[in-house]
Amino acid sequence: MTTSKSAHAAIALFSGGLDSILAVKWMQSRGYKVYPVYFLTPYMPADRAIQSAAENGIQLIVRDISTEHLAMMQNPVYGFGKHLNPCVDCHALMFKIAGDLMADLDADYLISGEVLGQRPMSQRRDAMNLVGKLSGYKDLLIRPLSQQLLNDTLPIRESWIDKDDMLDIHGRGRSRQMELASELGIVSYPAPAGGCLLTDRNFALRLRDLIEHDELDDENLELIRYGRHYRLDARCKLIVGRDEADNDKLEAACKTGLKLHARDIFGPLGIITCPQPSEETLRLALDIFWYYHKKGEDTGSVILSSPEGKTDHRATKLELANIKEYHISYD
Repeated sequence: MTTSKSAHAAIALFSGGLDSILAVKWMQSRGYKVYPVYFLTPYMPADRAIQSAAENGIQLIVRDISTEHLAMMQNPVYGFGKHLNPCVDCHALMFKIAGDLMADLDADYLISGEVLGQRPMSQRRDAMNLVGKLSGYKDLLIRPLSQQLLNDTLPIRESWIDKDDMLDIHGRGRSRQMELASELGIVSYPAPAGGCLLTDRNFALRLRDLIEHDELDDENLELIRYGRHYRLDARCKLIVGRDEADNDKLEAACKTGLKLHARDIFGPLGIITCPQPSEETLRLALDIFWYYHKKGEDTGSVILSSPEGKTDHRATKLELANIKEYHISYD
């Protein structure tokens, strides 16, 4: 005996990408009640998901899971991908937190836009099973886009949802998804690019540097998203803005560090992340910073701003070959 489709609600893991949009809109088009949720972390900003949801008429719930995610990052059960992306553990953690939210939202099961075989690390059949097992909610998971190809879970066995409403999309192609988007009237969706910064090799390198130096805090996690980064010593980094937008973001994110500005010419903002660098470290920071003032002379004047006030310092451009020694980057 089947029950009303609206009698049991789902929490949907929403990323803002096409597949997650499709999972939500497809379920809604079939009469199911869905609560889309985006889980925010320092390396998974919500901007894209919020915009994508708004453009597609999706009411999105955003929850910050930074504390739980950073704890998981210390020792992921199934390890990391190519860079610092613990995809299996990450998805399992999100399903676990979503499952724990079910009572608050009066929901009964969980859905996602995962497509069988689409991603080599996290969307293989065995990886999906691992995600379910690790989350603790394996029997409540539904992947609407591929569920015809997957084992029945409780929502199907109990007829909370009709398996005939589920789809059988699989593989890395996107033609089926694009056809479905057209069918559902979805005209706005982002290009297929990862929204997780952990898959970016240079971001992952900067994050690993923070972990190794025990500097994982809210300010440093925000700062690593912008600019060029240089490890000066065990306590201090220098960050140099790449453009005006970078400068603005760094200015807003810097709460405890020191700020560097050229006195006489327009240029990037510099941030020294420790409040009291040694004289040697400060000299190194000034000289690297001054290198990025291409219109300046070999030696110039830099203003250092701290909570105690502003001071003038002379800086001499360091050679690029020497700068690369400190650069936290593969490039």
